[in-house]
Amino acid sequence: MTTKFSELLKNTRIEQTGKSLREFCAEAGIDAGNYSKLERGLINPPSREYLEKYAHALKLVPNSDEWLNFFDLAAAAKGHIPADILDDAELMGQLPAMFRTLRQKRLSDESLDELVDLVRKR
Repeated sequence: MTTKFSELLKNTRIEQTGKSLREFCAEAGIDAGNYSKLERGLINPPSREYLEKYAHALKLVPNSDEWLNFFDLAAAAKGHIPADILDDAELMGQLPAMFRTLRQKRLSDESLDELVDLVRKR
């Protein structure tokens, strides 16, 4: 079962390095068996430490949109909220409104204005 993260992982490896899975893993010092399972969506993404190793091997630039997307999709694949979101108390307070919106429930105008203001501040 592939996930958005597993698709991103494979596509980025091919686009950024042009290497086969085994070549890529050998050069990066990564276990090819586990990496293959990640690309096929058979296992959940590993710890932040390993994800950073993979991101660097994939030539992702720290804090770039690609870097953030990589870690956001990894968190989503594990059913987690990204760590930087969890660390922001104000944003965490707005998550219920976002969840309601995603479930297509109407927000009050005041709640919507608060959410828009918070997003604009970022």
